[in-house]
Amino acid sequence: MTTTLRPTEPLQRNADGTRSRRYQVCVNSRPVGAIHLGTHPVFGDAVARIMTLRIEEPDRGRGRGTVAALAAEEVARGWGCRRIEAAVPAGAEAAFRLATALGYVVRNRGMEKALGDTPPDLPEGSRARPMTEAEYVPWLAGGKEKYARSWTERGVPEAEARAKSERDHATLLPEGLATPGMFVSVVEHRGTPVGTLWLAVRENTGFVFDVETHAAHRGRGHGRTLMLLAEAQTIAEGRNTLGLNVFAGNTPAERLYASLGYETTQYAVYKPLL
Repeated sequence: MTTTLRPTEPLQRNADGTRSRRYQVCVNSRPVGAIHLGTHPVFGDAVARIMTLRIEEPDRGRGRGTVAALAAEEVARGWGCRRIEAAVPAGAEAAFRLATALGYVVRNRGMEKALGDTPPDLPEGSRARPMTEAEYVPWLAGGKEKYARSWTERGVPEAEARAKSERDHATLLPEGLATPGMFVSVVEHRGTPVGTLWLAVRENTGFVFDVETHAAHRGRGHGRTLMLLAEAQTIAEGRNTLGLNVFAGNTPAERLYASLGYETTQYAVYKPLL
């Protein structure tokens, strides 16, 4: 039997500058599923995304998804893409197994925690305060560098990673510390600054964009204090869930978030197209 992709629409040129196209997954011309392939709205035409891939129930477990994904890679190569990415929901075990079997690597994952109604207290000796303008300039420069490095270490070319870092920070903090909905804080322990937190309060949730314990103060529980602060600020703003992103390989952070009750909601995976 032959598994192929059959276009169901012309190549789309979207308003955000991306290209995309929908296909039927066919076996001997019989439709058995669908796939939606596009280019990346952030990284541009050099990066493809499998936005959806679905095989109908009667045809699952027969390798249809594997062949469809490989065919999508060939389409992406024809578009000139050098990398392909996908998002796999937590709990979609079959999709995750398929991705890893095809050589996709987890780059990062989204995590989330449901919060109660009472803001947690910070440990004795610790207090939080807003970051000052004098602290903001070096913090922002260091944050851009760290964020870009996180992407280059996971397969993104340096120029793309630095452009993404500049663009994301400019978009999220257009007014610096005065940007509405953004809380950039410093945690002090017995009067000494030990770490920083960047929290965004969105329509229904809080989201941790950056949390960092200063190098000289790591291993003393201050990371937990920073996350408790994030929960307290989110609850104080009337939101009941808190989300974050963690890059693969950041084992201390992964352990901390798991110990605080955060659960994985989605995996971001990628694969170079050689």
